[in-house]
Amino acid sequence: QVPLVESGGGLVQPGGSLRLSCTASGITFPIYNMGWYRQAPEKQREMVATISIARITNYTDSVKGRFFISRDNVAKTLYLEMNSLKPEDTAVYYCNARRTDEFWGQGTQVTVSS
Repeated sequence: QVPLVESGGGLVQPGGSLRLSCTASGITFPIYNMGWYRQAPEKQREMVATISIARITNYTDSVKGRFFISRDNVAKTLYLEMNSLKPEDTAVYYCNARRTDEFWGQGTQVTVSS
């Protein structure tokens, strides 16, 4: 299987910042649309941010202006910079790669709590 490996999750206080990373292997990274999704307890998985092959970005309304998605095609890495974190951002965050096929990482836990 083609792995997507997330890192950077952890416990952070409200108002803090965190940067998530997702490193891909086994795919031609530049031709995949990439995204971050999250799932909170008892909630459905939701899209947080996506970045296309052309680096067009989309964000769910609740994170606009706070989160920033980017990609490094040489390093084959996807990033999510998370600022002004709120308790409602607490979730497992998943990395996604999509073309005609689709891959998911195992997720990384982000907990925002004082």
